[in-house]
Amino acid sequence: MNNEKYSHSFKKMNLRAKTILIIFLTVIFLLVIVINSFFIDVSSITTNFPLRNMAPSLEHIFGTDWMGRDMFTRTMKGLGLSIQVGAFASIMSTIIAVILGLLSSLNKYLDSFVNWLIDLFASIPHLLLIILISLCLGGGSFGVIIAVGFTHWTSLARVLRAEIKQINTSEYIHLSENLGKSKLWIARKHIFPLILTQIILGTILVFPHAIMHEASVTFLGFGLSPHEPAIGIILSESMKYLATGAWWLAFFPGLALLIIVLVFDVIGDNLQKLLDPANAHE
Repeated sequence: MNNEKYSHSFKKMNLRAKTILIIFLTVIFLLVIVINSFFIDVSSITTNFPLRNMAPSLEHIFGTDWMGRDMFTRTMKGLGLSIQVGAFASIMSTIIAVILGLLSSLNKYLDSFVNWLIDLFASIPHLLLIILISLCLGGGSFGVIIAVGFTHWTSLARVLRAEIKQINTSEYIHLSENLGKSKLWIARKHIFPLILTQIILGTILVFPHAIMHEASVTFLGFGLSPHEPAIGIILSESMKYLATGAWWLAFFPGLALLIIVLVFDVIGDNLQKLLDPANAHE
């Protein structure tokens, strides 16, 4: 009865209320994972060789790895680490994109330079550029965050540049220029508030790409340190034991990473509905 009641109540909610509820639940889900990972001490993930490569059971729901470590604990710690790396990298990417987008509105020379810079970075494969930057910075969490952050701003910068060019054709922009307002004043007072929605959505949508690329470079051995329980490291280690039938070593961490990426996509899609003026009144 209670399930039917909740189902009926959910169906009666309008689009805006459903969207807010979905965003709230997905954000809570991500926060639980991140907070839980903070309470997992790396030193507590101890080795227990008599229990190595055990299949999933009630005691170890994700099984154990080649050193007898609990895979559920390692996966949760790795997911929290991936989300933290993704958060810092996406914020850095957004800051770069916003700065370049606003610079492009100052004059045609800066606009041409920003357009050239976007094309330059977009022409280089992300994974290769991330590996090169990470190696130059000595790898580790810092190197990966900087590398991912410096390679994921191009799409958002292109969107912001196009949006700003359209805004600059508006009558109130021309009116402000005729009144003697500076380009920086116009960018701060007129342009930035109008692109805030794109900035928020861009930050959220960069998240899954940042997480996947962090896992990719770590999987290849160019990212986080091997002693850190990152998802990429867990998947890399599992490749050695798949032939022995230890399928759970790759299946559960890979599935967990995929779910996290899909959750961010859900948040981005629902935020777009919420922030879109055409849907805000429903």
